[in-house]
Amino acid sequence: MQIHPEDTAVVFIDPQNDVLSEKGLSWPLVRESLQENNTIENMELIFKAAKGFDFEVFISPHYFYPTDKGWKFNGPLETDEANSGLFARKGVLNLDGLEGSGADWLERFKPYIEDGKTIVVAPHRVWGPESNDLVLQLRKRKISKVILGGMLANMCVESHLRELLEQGFEVAVVKDATAGPKHPEWGYGYTAALINYAFLAHAVLTTDEVVKAMQKDSQ
Repeated sequence: MQIHPEDTAVVFIDPQNDVLSEKGLSWPLVRESLQENNTIENMELIFKAAKGFDFEVFISPHYFYPTDKGWKFNGPLETDEANSGLFARKGVLNLDGLEGSGADWLERFKPYIEDGKTIVVAPHRVWGPESNDLVLQLRKRKISKVILGGMLANMCVESHLRELLEQGFEVAVVKDATAGPKHPEWGYGYTAALINYAFLAHAVLTTDEVVKAMQKDSQ
């Protein structure tokens, strides 16, 4: 997989407080994996490289609105998210309470996301991009290759990987720019994700490898 700014973009999933901040609702489950992988620091390195070497950056966020409480059925993690208020917002057209909330961007990422150049797509409603406009936004910019990272490794990141592959994109997953939950009953999601990345992705790279590839193309 060759990386070029003309046809390759960075896509980060859910760079939000509830899965990245010490104050986030998911912190107890993801803390160890974030620390083991140096995830937040690695995501920032990729943000910096992408901006420095003119690679487009896309954000696919996850939001829950009050109307979503009317859903008649959910999976186990969806149920937990709905009950806990993970990624909760007060409405599609309402930004009240968003600043600093669990649904807001991690503070250290805001300069990259809010620079007027990063493309924030519509929120995905479950795990994958089937329910948002990520694929449309990529296609409209003639992006055919994706460098993928963000949260959570075995849920939204893997779901985005699978759908992007089905849509005909080449996808490289950055294995240390993601992390997974360690659940006492369900197991370690990051381990499950790494196995599936190896089977599915066109490349499974480290942050260092991605940054070097971006830099090499710019020379």
